[in-house]
Amino acid sequence: MDAATKPKRTPLYSIHAHLGAKIIDFHGWEMPVQYSGIIEEHKCVRENAGIFDLSHMGEFTVQGTGALEFLQTLTTRDLSTCEDGQAYYSCICYEQEKSRRLSCRRKCV
Repeated sequence: MDAATKPKRTPLYSIHAHLGAKIIDFHGWEMPVQYSGIIEEHKCVRENAGIFDLSHMGEFTVQGTGALEFLQTLTTRDLSTCEDGQAYYSCICYEQEKSRRLSCRRKCV
């Protein structure tokens, strides 16, 4: 990435920053790497829960006539009920492979 390219931010960036996360450039994304310390965070996740922001893990656009119908043939979730700007978690199905996780965000232009 050249100096003129700003790293992208996930929708959770402001929450990570507000909570005091140490933010690093992770392959073009500003991502939290640590909050309070590895041992404390490990213990917290083991005893409570942890959340991992997947927003940076892949992105593609499907557009044009029939885009929704095409996505409906790939995913296990009914994307027609997803409103503009809303995200659904689903997976893409392959005939010859296991499924792959997918988070869809619908945006009409």
